[in-house]
Amino acid sequence: MKQVNLRIYRMILPLLVGLFLSVGVYAQNITVKGHVKDATGLEVIGANVVEKGNTSNGTITDLDGNFTLTVPKGATLTISFIGYQTQEVAAASMVMVTLKDDAELLSEVVVVGYGRTKKDDLTGSVTAIKPDELSKGITNNAQDMLVGKVAGVDVITAGGTPGAGAQIRVRGGSSLNASNDPLIVIDGLTIDNNTPKGMSNPLAMVNPNDIETFTVLKDASATAIYGSRASNGVIIITTKKGKSGSAPKVSYNGDMTISMIQKKYDVLNGDEFRALVNDIWGDKAGEVGMGNANTDWQDQIFRTAISHSHNVSVSGGLKNMPYRLSLGYNSSDGIVETSWMRRANIGLNLSPSFFDNHLNLKINAKYMYEKDRYADAGGAIGSALSMDPTQPVYFDADDARAPFFDGYFQHTQSPKDFNAEWKYTNNPNAPQNPLALLKLKDVQAAANDFTGNFDVDYKVHGFEDLRLHASYGGQYTESKQDDIISKYSYSNNYFGWNGITQTYKYSVTANAYAQYVKEVGAHNFDIMVGAEESHFHRSGYDYGQGTDPYDGTPHDAKLREEQAWATHNSLVSYFGRLNYTLLNRYMLTATFRADGSSRFSSDNRWGYFPSVALAWKINEEAFMKKLTWWNEFKLRLGWGMTGQQDINSDFGYETHYTSSDSFAQYPFGDTYYGTMRPSAYNPDLKWETTTTYNAGLDLGFLNNRISANIDGYYRETKDLLNSITIPVGMQFGSQLTKNIGSLKNYGVEFSINAKPIVTKDFTWDVSYNIAWNHNEITDLVDGDAGYYAWAGDKISRGNNTLIQANTVGKATNSFFVYQQVYDENGKPIEGMYVDRDGNGRIDNGDRYFYKKPSADVIMGLTTKFLYKNWDLSMSFRASIGNYVYYDFLSNRAMVSQSGLYSNSALHNSTAEAVALGFTGVGVGNDNYLSDYFVRNASYLKCSNITLGYSFPALFKVAGHETCSGRAFLTAQNPFIISKYKGIDPEVASGIDSNPYPRPFSIQIGLSLNF
Repeated sequence: MKQVNLRIYRMILPLLVGLFLSVGVYAQNITVKGHVKDATGLEVIGANVVEKGNTSNGTITDLDGNFTLTVPKGATLTISFIGYQTQEVAAASMVMVTLKDDAELLSEVVVVGYGRTKKDDLTGSVTAIKPDELSKGITNNAQDMLVGKVAGVDVITAGGTPGAGAQIRVRGGSSLNASNDPLIVIDGLTIDNNTPKGMSNPLAMVNPNDIETFTVLKDASATAIYGSRASNGVIIITTKKGKSGSAPKVSYNGDMTISMIQKKYDVLNGDEFRALVNDIWGDKAGEVGMGNANTDWQDQIFRTAISHSHNVSVSGGLKNMPYRLSLGYNSSDGIVETSWMRRANIGLNLSPSFFDNHLNLKINAKYMYEKDRYADAGGAIGSALSMDPTQPVYFDADDARAPFFDGYFQHTQSPKDFNAEWKYTNNPNAPQNPLALLKLKDVQAAANDFTGNFDVDYKVHGFEDLRLHASYGGQYTESKQDDIISKYSYSNNYFGWNGITQTYKYSVTANAYAQYVKEVGAHNFDIMVGAEESHFHRSGYDYGQGTDPYDGTPHDAKLREEQAWATHNSLVSYFGRLNYTLLNRYMLTATFRADGSSRFSSDNRWGYFPSVALAWKINEEAFMKKLTWWNEFKLRLGWGMTGQQDINSDFGYETHYTSSDSFAQYPFGDTYYGTMRPSAYNPDLKWETTTTYNAGLDLGFLNNRISANIDGYYRETKDLLNSITIPVGMQFGSQLTKNIGSLKNYGVEFSINAKPIVTKDFTWDVSYNIAWNHNEITDLVDGDAGYYAWAGDKISRGNNTLIQANTVGKATNSFFVYQQVYDENGKPIEGMYVDRDGNGRIDNGDRYFYKKPSADVIMGLTTKFLYKNWDLSMSFRASIGNYVYYDFLSNRAMVSQSGLYSNSALHNSTAEAVALGFTGVGVGNDNYLSDYFVRNASYLKCSNITLGYSFPALFKVAGHETCSGRAFLTAQNPFIISKYKGIDPEVASGIDSNPYPRPFSIQIGLSLNF
């Protein structure tokens, strides 16, 4: 009996233990039922509810704001939703949660001129963005982060040159001959846009990984506080800072990029070219001297390039001393042979505070070293497209010509009146070997740049409404360029060349202002007055010496004497601003600035720039309170004036003298003396002024999950600083800068940001902007409707002819061409144009203004998908209505320069030119002036596609989780959609002439946080 009982106990005991364990497990869990609402009592739909410390256990609220979630007993719930503060509550069987508005979001501070303001209180057209880490693409320079991100801001990078700068236009250009670049302000210091050799662009001194925010000021009510140089908008960059009282944090960002040519020009290969020459000249084709090779010259000069960058930062803060130190290195090789860029950056930010935060200091210091090897990409690409594809890259080793060209094949001729030992020279009418052009010319430049500023902000003790602010900063840059051309290169007529160009520049800016902020009942006052002084100095010298091609001795005829130069300009300014708010919904901003520029005479030195803006927060009115889903509805109206004085000459209002070089000396007997050449001058020069009217709406919906901005503007620029041709004998030169003419820009901008889907695991984020701008010249030379002035870049045909001009009623830099005549099949008849003036002949009177290079519409789209730890983002940009002169086709529409019976070598052509029947034989030199070569270059580009994975802390150190980060893969410039047949429709100048191609790149990167 006992054995039976024992056997039963043995069977029952495990069952009881299992039962108790199960009960214990269930006893450790709790099912939470909850309800989430906002401060107005409205249920919050789709709020994230997760177990703290276990993000895999979570849910979202339903249409009634309710949720159910099972969590361990004693757990904490984290409830979050866009536009609200995240809250944590203890798990219980029933919880009621009221989410508070995210005050930080609603009162987000935006940097404006000489101060900061709440985003909600802005009255002008201001866009503030933070660099998007998930979709920023490949960023070698700061401006890369702005591409397609801000409505009305058109950023066109200067091709694929490593570290290339960019043309930035805010609401179109407002000047003709003065600068159209926006003013750049970095950590409160205005930057000189003048870029010396060895420094790829003015923003190179800023490591992109150090940038905290961009703020773009677009209308005059926002920019007028800067007065001078603000006609083209202002871009304010603030860099990252440490946080007071935080432990040291170390971050690493590194990447490697592989770049390759995206698209090659379609030229004939060797077999196709031989067939074309035989077809044109028949039996006499053998006299031309074709070879037997099939050389793809583009393959010879383009390569697959590998680049990499590394950035390390340390940030943190003692009790009253936030700090951040960053180090960066970028090594970029270009896809054109021999081109590269190396850059190192160091940045230091200190923000100590004293006396209970009454006295705050900011110390910013940045150092950059950059070294570049510049390839003559335009010349090499032009040669690669023209060079006879039937010729080899190198001479045969036993060819008698090989020693005279370092082995590279060149079209040759016998020399005349030349050193007898130098038996061969290049045919001057023939294209040169493009690979030799790159390899035998070594141009390297190095630059050192230091930028620093020191800010002091004091909140007066006992009178805390008053703040006193002072800032002092400057920039120093020195650069040196060495030009070394081999004696085997005919690009310098076979005289080896060693040249040195040394430049220096420094600028100093100091300002001080007082700010008084006071709230009295329903009234809020913010008054600021201040003064500023800036000085910009530039100097340098150059020196060069040629060598004999045979024995290497110095050659006097090619000696360039050392020439020194120096120039400077200064600005003195006084400014003030009033911000007034009534009942937190009616706002007024008024500014005034007076600028004195040394570039104008004492009679015209000062410019005065006022502005005023009004804003109405309609959503704060009582009748809007019931619309709880409508979060922001603000109307903005603004008017203001800004100035421009950024011209080529610092002393254009008075004559100055330039010392001659060795090529402009006057002989007295056997001695040659230097001369002094006077310049043209205009004592009546004065400020160019731009007046802007702006109206805008700011909208926010559904807890700001959807926000939008609409702006309309009208800008008129008067007293244009224009360079005109003057009759010989009136002045000491043929060109003179005068205040002549006016132009206008008007347009509409729209941007929207939305999160259409937000769940516990998945979020879809999308932003889109579009801008339309109309540019038109309204006056030139007292309204003379028939007057036009040449403008723009030269083309490669017709002795470097200008093909763009300015005239009343047209956009700046419009194309000035002949109207092409076509046959019955729609093909252009070479050299035949429409006699538009009816005088029976084709002459300059038949040319007309046809299309423009600037776009009518620009767009940007960024979309991101986030699923758990994964992210996928894509960025696009588009340009509609921009036209380009297809210089490549124009210059390829020929087989020889002047026909078969000449001393010219053959030039390659394209399939397109051959199909059209363009050969260049027997045709006048004006075929390149046809409107046939002006092409619609509208495009849609995918800027980048990025796939990333963010991982949590990988291990613990001293009990703290550390080493979190993100790995990503980016495809840059993966595709272009355009009818334009050139290599790239994105051309800043409007002349598509052998640009450095923008590459297709694959980048793999890693970010780590310790």
